[in-house]
Amino acid sequence: MAHPHIDDDDYDYESLPPNFSLVQNMAAGAFAGIAEHCAMYPIDAIKTRMQIINPTPSAVYNGVIQGTYRMATSEGILSLWRGMSSVIVGAGPAHAVYFATYEAVKHVMGGNKIGEHHPLAAATSGACATIASDALMNPFDVIKQRMQIQNSAKIYRSAFDCAKYVYRNEGLAAFYVSYPTTLSMTVPFTALQFLAYESISTSMNPSKKYDPVTHCLAGAVAGGFAAALTTPMDVIKTMLQTRGNAHDHELRTVNGFMAGCRLLLRREGARGFFKGVGPRVLTTMPSTAICWSAYEASKAYFIRQNSEP
Repeated sequence: MAHPHIDDDDYDYESLPPNFSLVQNMAAGAFAGIAEHCAMYPIDAIKTRMQIINPTPSAVYNGVIQGTYRMATSEGILSLWRGMSSVIVGAGPAHAVYFATYEAVKHVMGGNKIGEHHPLAAATSGACATIASDALMNPFDVIKQRMQIQNSAKIYRSAFDCAKYVYRNEGLAAFYVSYPTTLSMTVPFTALQFLAYESISTSMNPSKKYDPVTHCLAGAVAGGFAAALTTPMDVIKTMLQTRGNAHDHELRTVNGFMAGCRLLLRREGARGFFKGVGPRVLTTMPSTAICWSAYEASKAYFIRQNSEP
């Protein structure tokens, strides 16, 4: 949920149909996010395992297909969806917080005045919404990644059991040690995605008329591009969120983004910063394609409704 992959759901309320209430949009956004996460979850699990530093030989994955086959045959097909309940539980409230924050900040900044465009209010509202929703989603993301790593079934019986285990052994800080790194990823991701989408859609569709194929393709490519460029932050985030399960003392004591970068560079060189880039791009492209398609469709609907006598 790109944040939740929420970070991918930057809807502008002025462009939604007038009969589409805030609660309906929150529910629709949450269901869309959950559905997309469920469908792409096995690939996300492979990405997490590919990003682990110093894995055991049986947990070395060369790609999505080989990784999926190895996980399914050695741990059972359901292992590919292990930890998904954490995403389902977290996505709903995180979407609600995202949209509520977006609306509240935009209202305070005067961005809801009819007939006026307030780009600064929209940008500030989007940034505040991302910060707030990531704060809520971060603990759920930590639980998800702990459940995705190899042999997690031997340590945790369920997502709730995992949360208790992490809190008891590592304290509340373990749920937020990756939060600054998460923000360092989601904020550039959103900016890069908007930049790429505008550039690609303009070159593919100079007339800027509603064209579902263009919006879908441009959204997918923009999301993939932004995901690829922000992979280094994602690798460090995985390191920080799974450090409690590492047997390596140096890995267990990594306490922040810069310390993670230094360790990764020393151990694996520059290539280490792009571990799991393939599955990351693969999981992001459908969600951004859906997001931009929905956004443009609602905008076209709104314009059509307003132009009718």
